[in-house]
Amino acid sequence: MQKKISRTQRFKAVINWFEQNVPIAETELKYGNPYELLVAVILSAQCTDKRVNMITPLFFEKFPNAYSLSQGTEEDVFNLVRSCSYPNNKTKHLIGMAQKLINDFNGTVPDDVNLLQQLPGVGRKTANVIVSVAFEKPALAVDTHVHRVAARLGLTTKARNPLDTEMQLLKFIPENRLNIAHHWLILHGRYICVARKPKCEQCGLKPFCKYYQQIESGKVINI
Repeated sequence: MQKKISRTQRFKAVINWFEQNVPIAETELKYGNPYELLVAVILSAQCTDKRVNMITPLFFEKFPNAYSLSQGTEEDVFNLVRSCSYPNNKTKHLIGMAQKLINDFNGTVPDDVNLLQQLPGVGRKTANVIVSVAFEKPALAVDTHVHRVAARLGLTTKARNPLDTEMQLLKFIPENRLNIAHHWLILHGRYICVARKPKCEQCGLKPFCKYYQQIESGKVINI
């Protein structure tokens, strides 16, 4: 059985483990500049990064910048993104995003979370990814993986939604670790702490994981 530890101790243990075992953690999306990352993140909603990386090379050949995309037709954009999830909505979001970038931001992707959320197809999670990854500002993007892993580990308590998760994590993760913490949690959720059958036997975080503690005690839980 695990020894009971405080929330602060749990955060410290988790961060220390990641620092020692995953010193480098980065986005798996391929991009060359903030515009390309913004397109890739919009496409990645409910779609794998692997699939997005298959789409974007041809996409960026056709639409290398916000101006060219703002002039694109829905047919042209749809044909390039049709293999990802929700291609109709993403087509409209991408064109609308580019047009707003040209009209309101002189074609430049803003480095502010609130300004980014004015763009079609850009919610808080996407905005945080852009600010954190493209501009290296302290921000913590929360997607379904981060939301799930944080809850299972016991880093969050009864978080009702991704925003609640973000606010709880921000209280305990040092500002200089926020950027990499997003990647630690998302990659852990993508490959180890998966949704249906978490690979607890492969996980080095077992000693301080609430989910695993409950499994050991025989309790049935769904997180």
